[in-house]
Amino acid sequence: MSRYDPDNVFAKILRGEMPAERVYEDDRTLAFMDIMPRADGHTLVIPKAAARTLLDVAPDDLAATMATVQKVAAAAKAAFAADGLTIQQFNEPAGGQVVFHLHVHILPRRDGVALRPHTGQMADKAVIAGHAAKLRAALAG
Repeated sequence: MSRYDPDNVFAKILRGEMPAERVYEDDRTLAFMDIMPRADGHTLVIPKAAARTLLDVAPDDLAATMATVQKVAAAAKAAFAADGLTIQQFNEPAGGQVVFHLHVHILPRRDGVALRPHTGQMADKAVIAGHAAKLRAALAG
């Protein structure tokens, strides 16, 4: 297994060295908008602990991460009037992981609407900011 790289993009977001549209944060987790969304409201949840994959994270940090996934997913389903949700988590290159800090994808889904392809192109910042505001409002209740 490869080592954790403290200079990965999500570690930089946690340290405030890179911008992100943050939607939820507590002492153990952070949720923010994906900049290459495959669906409106595509959100990422990460532990604040340094963990490369699901196999590296301490059980308490994993539990906190999944609790945040549940909270943000419920808000995303409401905020985007989704019919369902796709929750994804990838480990190591062979498993599809691209950023090597444990993260969980939350994708609000609508019946009959396919996920957008992952093209590597960033979405319009104003659109992402609008989706973040919508999700923050749903989280606020």
